[in-house]
Amino acid sequence: MSKLAAMRTLAVVLLFAFILSACGPKTETVGSFQIPDIQKDKFNVGMVLIGPHDDGGWSQSHYEGLEYIAQNVDNVHVAYIENVPEGADSEQVFRALSRKGFDLIFGTSYGFMDPMEAVAAEYPDTMYIHISGIKTNGTNFGNLFGGMETMKYLAGMLGGARAKMDGNPKLGYMATFPIPEELRLGNAIALGMRKTCPECTMDIRWINTWHDPVIEKEASASLFDAGAQVVYTGADTPAVADVATEKGKWGVTYDWAGSCKAERCLTAPYWKWGPVYADIAKKVIAGTYVPGFDYFDAETGALGLYGFMEGEVMPAGVTELPPEVVAEVKDLVAKSLTGEFNRFDVFMGPINDNAGNEIVPAGAALSQVDLDQFPEYGLGCTYCMKWWAEGITAELPSGN
Repeated sequence: MSKLAAMRTLAVVLLFAFILSACGPKTETVGSFQIPDIQKDKFNVGMVLIGPHDDGGWSQSHYEGLEYIAQNVDNVHVAYIENVPEGADSEQVFRALSRKGFDLIFGTSYGFMDPMEAVAAEYPDTMYIHISGIKTNGTNFGNLFGGMETMKYLAGMLGGARAKMDGNPKLGYMATFPIPEELRLGNAIALGMRKTCPECTMDIRWINTWHDPVIEKEASASLFDAGAQVVYTGADTPAVADVATEKGKWGVTYDWAGSCKAERCLTAPYWKWGPVYADIAKKVIAGTYVPGFDYFDAETGALGLYGFMEGEVMPAGVTELPPEVVAEVKDLVAKSLTGEFNRFDVFMGPINDNAGNEIVPAGAALSQVDLDQFPEYGLGCTYCMKWWAEGITAELPSGN
């Protein structure tokens, strides 16, 4: 082939490629995020993750829930965007997914709440489900969460028993942001801790991030170095158990069943979002889902305590505990799975705060609005979640 003919052939190829790219689908980007396309003639489900989909914790549990939808709901297409920060960036991502035509969008972090609310008002034909929030418009924007207080309480029982057996009655909790969710989960741990170890205390470290492996390791080390024998995390990664293994102590991971792999992982309260997500998707498809304050408990199969669920092997740190403690935790796990024990039982009075004040009188229990609210939110809570339970040595976070 002559040089001229080769150049003509190359020009034709380039022209053909240009025509194809001009006629084909255009990939949309928002900032550094590539917005996935929908599939026509399918029900399209999008998910926005605060961290990487394989973080070994919170985001991975949601990602697996999304996969569960794809495997268990007919004629569905799923897609996700990961590492999306809360705030203005997330609002643009939610708007772009909506513009693409996604039918159902899950936002999996507390700070996605206000951005989702704003976008939902612009796209009334899309359903938006926000995880862990406190807002709904009752039409196409609602929140979803589960009674993790139950599993945190049981993990607190195990941690208290472990610390007592080890002769060091000090525990620690690595909390993320000063919101009611983190206070109630910390309080649930403390209530469980005091049941098996009345002399135990628990310190708090605020890290102000949901996902940062470096900060999580540093905060875990800080709690262990301050004397804690068992440390719990409210963040996304298994860092607390890795640090515990280095220091010969105990860590309690969170969110994902696969997070409790380190030698010194005591247990992990975890989520199994798939069945709940699939049920919502089916109802949205059928036009029967009404968004609001959607809260589920362990009988849905969406909550677990590692080592105590069917098919799981109990971690070594638990098998060494007094048999009566293990038996009681087993019994309460079984009752949670039949609906006989839930978050409201965890917070049944009498409960005192860490200053000795009676917060919940004997025979009284918190309602859902109490679990979700600070009093300044103005939504009518009676025993508002703005206190630390007896045994917690920290003060309330500044500004709250």
